[in-house]
Amino acid sequence: MHIPDGFIDAPTALVTAAASLGTLALAARRTGREMGERTVPLLGVTAAFIFAAQMLNFPVAAGTSGHFLGAAFAAIIMGPWAAVVVMAVVVAVQAVGMADGGITALGANVLNMGVVAVFAGYVAHRALRAVLPATATWYLAGVAVAAWFSVVAAAAATSIELGASGTVPLRLVLPAMTSVHMIIGIGEALITTTVLGTILASRPDLVKNGPRHGSRAGRRSAAVGAEGVGRPVSRPRAGRTWGFLAAGLVVAAALAVFVSPFASTAPDGLARVAADQGFEGAGGRAVWNLSPIPGYSLPGFADARLGTAVAGLLGTLIMFALILGLGRALSARHPASSPGDPQAGTIHPLGGHEHSDHRHAGHSHRGHGHSPRSSEDADPDHTHAKARHEEAGR
Repeated sequence: MHIPDGFIDAPTALVTAAASLGTLALAARRTGREMGERTVPLLGVTAAFIFAAQMLNFPVAAGTSGHFLGAAFAAIIMGPWAAVVVMAVVVAVQAVGMADGGITALGANVLNMGVVAVFAGYVAHRALRAVLPATATWYLAGVAVAAWFSVVAAAAATSIELGASGTVPLRLVLPAMTSVHMIIGIGEALITTTVLGTILASRPDLVKNGPRHGSRAGRRSAAVGAEGVGRPVSRPRAGRTWGFLAAGLVVAAALAVFVSPFASTAPDGLARVAADQGFEGAGGRAVWNLSPIPGYSLPGFADARLGTAVAGLLGTLIMFALILGLGRALSARHPASSPGDPQAGTIHPLGGHEHSDHRHAGHSHRGHGHSPRSSEDADPDHTHAKARHEEAGR
């Protein structure tokens, strides 16, 4: 779905670039404010996995291939604002480093895959999560629909940009793009539910928008989050988090090294539609010719598959390092709000739900997502103060 140079005109490129930059600036600010120090590696691992998984083109109907997008997955794991940052970096690295997507169309590609797909998947997920039964099965069914919808929404946005540019009539490209990406979206749904189901089975507290508390996974996530109330997080628990994230990075690298060389070489959805509708020649010459790893294959290797494997490994590690550095920079530039700020919030891998006023020193939680049984349950500090007062009275 990466639009190459020449497929959209200058006005469309400028408008989409402005929209992408504005959204990315807001997303960076929100992510920096909401992100805890321990969440930064989670962003890096998620970005590395999405990059590696996007290299794995799988065949669909009529000689067409598709690949994992990952926008809905990132939004469910980390929330939409962090997902926008991650997807924007992934798309930018693909354009600059791998010549996947045009430089002049970078704003459009970020808008389609990093904004439209993220919020389409996130909104669909939240809506379905609110109305579906609170079971793990129904939760994953909602995730599948949200992931599928994110791909179709991104394809529709791409069609609108192509139509607005005069490259191809909208009445032709919209049904063609959405129909082929409806099929590709099935693969997106299967991959998203499989990976997210695996995470929920082992570390449900890492998923920011996990199942509601009525489901088994939701109860487990709530119990994990409740362990920290009133006392500091234990070291074994933190070590387990780092171990899980390291395992995720290893999986991403393994996909890039051992699976990507065998990915389908058939044209993707956009390339197939361009060939069928007769506008594949609109691309012309690429504006950027300095990509160090063009076509996801490192030059200099006699065996093309080996070049792809090395390129995938390098790209995955570079993606992890870039997001790690960016996350730390954002966290330092936009420190978390003060404890008294009612808007304060932290994305925390050791607690899968949104917390406000999260202080690691005393590890108190105010405004927790669970419904308190009493006012004392809602405020642990009040409970401790009352106990000290009664003991002094004796």
